[in-house]
Amino acid sequence: GAQIIGYDGVDKRIDVLATAMAAGMSALELQDLDLAYAPPYSSAKDPVNMAGFMIDNIETGTLKQFFWDEVGELPDDGSVVLLDTRTTEEYGRGHINGFVNIPLDELRERIGEIRRGLPVYVMCQSGLRSYLSCRILAQNGFDCYNFSGGYRLYETIYRDCVAAKQSYPCGMDKIN
Repeated sequence: GAQIIGYDGVDKRIDVLATAMAAGMSALELQDLDLAYAPPYSSAKDPVNMAGFMIDNIETGTLKQFFWDEVGELPDDGSVVLLDTRTTEEYGRGHINGFVNIPLDELRERIGEIRRGLPVYVMCQSGLRSYLSCRILAQNGFDCYNFSGGYRLYETIYRDCVAAKQSYPCGMDKIN
């Protein structure tokens, strides 16, 4: 199945996903769909394509992830780097203890502040900036893990004190 939350274009994406499922396509094949678009209204690669790219990145190990229920298990003994790539304003409104703030826009200039040879656990608000940060860090020889769902998910779970059931995107098994 598929579920989408949003407004404009949600019906189109659900139609595409329903058609892909009816055709027996794999999630990886979503990245190769040639979908129509109009440049003033959408990007050249549809969000359905982007979902396929993300699934491919996870399954091939290009993107390693960690999850909200693992944050409390991260060592605080200096054996890992905990990096928050949100803006300083976002970080100031709330953050997870132990995470050091280096905004994505400053990462290339401040990369020397990150200790080499240690795994780097990267987070942002929703996952995009931490993904981009992981790509930058990986290209510079770092071993990175992206926080799936970002601070927004973490804050929602803990702020509301909800004992949430473990769930991962698209019903995928957790890949470490």
